[in-house]
Formats: sequence, C-alpha cells, structure tokens
Amino acid sequence: QGQLVESGGGSVQAGGSLRLSCAASVYTYDRYSMAWFRQLPGKEREGVAAISPAGSTTYYTDSVKGRFTISRDNAKYMLYLQMNSLKPEDTAMYYCAAASLILGGRWYDSSFYSRWGQGTQVTVSS
Repeated sequence: QGQLVESGGGSVQAGGSLRLSCAASVYTYDRYSMAWFRQLPGKEREGVAAISPAGSTTYYTDSVKGRFTISRDNAKYMLYLQMNSLKPEDTAMYYCAAASLILGGRWYDSSFYSRWGQGTQVTVSS
C-alpha cells in the first residue's frame, strides 16, 4: 500500500525520446499532487516536473520546458513523463513522487513529497 513503481527508463542517443511511467497504488490517488525528480550520484534531487491532482496545472524546471510533458491518468492510477529531444545532461535516475497537498511555486521542494518510487535510470549518450 502506498507504493510508486517507475518504469520506462533506458539508454537512448541524444535527440531521442523516452516515456517514463509511474504506477501508483495509493489510496485516493486523485487527491495527490505528483511529480518527477531526477538525481545524479552525489548530487541533490532536482524537481523536473509536477502536476496537480486533477491534471489541470503543470510545472516544469526551465531546462526541460518545451521538451518534456508530464501527464496523469487518474482512472488508471498512472503518472507519465514524455521526454523528447533528450540531451546528455538529462542523464540521471528519475523518481516519481507524491504529495498530499496542493503544490504551488515551490513544487520542486522534495520535502513536500511523502511517497517516492525506487527510480528508473535514464542514460542519454552524445
């Protein structure tokens, strides 16, 4: 109960695409704000994108705007991250996270999120 499981990571060349998925076994999933974070070894976790409970509001870090799209399907308890025009600097472990509150300007603050997945690796080669 309360698990998040990511999938869809892999290795791709620069300019390619990947679609990450997160399966949520979270009661009242449609009341949770959801997000994708990424992390490199020895570095802090970085907020990539977030989405409101109903999916009406999305947030992106500047470096992925116009390339990544976050979406959710509440009926299927799923979260997605479509990543296009991938760059080597997108290489990281990607994590799905859930927050039981409405996000705002500080959506990228990892302390707001109470549930985390185990991560899926994305590697982009030049």
